[in-house]
Amino acid sequence: MGGEHGGDGGGREFERVARELRARMTDGRYPMNNKLPTQRDLADEFGVSRDTVQRVLRELVSEGWIETRQGSGTKVIRNQRIDSPTSVKWPDRKATLGRLIEQAFKRREVTLDVFTLTAESLDAHIRVQAERIQVGEIAPERIALRVLLPDESVDPPYLKPENPEYDQLVRERFLAIARRQSDSLRAVMGQLRSENLVPSVDFQIRRTKLMPTFKLYLVNQEEALFGLYGIYKRPIELRDGREIMAMDVIGLGATLTHHVKDADQHSPGTEFVDDKQGWFDSAWELVSEPDE
Repeated sequence: MGGEHGGDGGGREFERVARELRARMTDGRYPMNNKLPTQRDLADEFGVSRDTVQRVLRELVSEGWIETRQGSGTKVIRNQRIDSPTSVKWPDRKATLGRLIEQAFKRREVTLDVFTLTAESLDAHIRVQAERIQVGEIAPERIALRVLLPDESVDPPYLKPENPEYDQLVRERFLAIARRQSDSLRAVMGQLRSENLVPSVDFQIRRTKLMPTFKLYLVNQEEALFGLYGIYKRPIELRDGREIMAMDVIGLGATLTHHVKDADQHSPGTEFVDDKQGWFDSAWELVSEPDE
């Protein structure tokens, strides 16, 4: 998935570097039209080979995040837009997912409900907050995180290669990446619990037969982020290094809308958040099963 997966051509290190660079472009650490660090600097920072960095950059080019021109470096050409049409919290009507989650984690109790295709962007942002907790920058007393993911038996209409011969390879690639992302999220939440960094940690993943056509974040039952997945074609790299064309979806870089509840129970923001919270709660209770 564009921005919600990592190419598997470089294994786990490839995935780690690609995930971090996408997160940095999404939250503005690498702003639009600015250059990325050099390949050498990236390789040194992440402790990987130049070859791995080059494969990551090719992946990000194919996803539309960056453009590379010989002699002028690599420039960011896309980031994640979050429009906040009903919120007075962001006067410019713009926000970032990282900023919203950062604000949520400043509270004593943090509640997050997420429906998404994979856990990649969530994992990246939770890890940032876990680091803040570890150094004592923030100290939430309770974290309740529910993540609703598609069941692995569901065959998505996207994530399909042009040549059906590669269908199983593409599907296995996606499942392997998605499992690693879920395992990573489990590990960081488990660490918060086992090291007593947060007094109460309630973390659950459930699986549903529903295939996400949108991603939904519900923050402290007061704010909602909602965005449709865009479908497009791009080259992807298989485990053996072959490059094929396939249908993919824009995840991490998809445009989201941000809605906030207020004192008026009939306001657009309040109705939107309540509607989406009700949908999530019913899907969680009625059409999902605990992840094994």
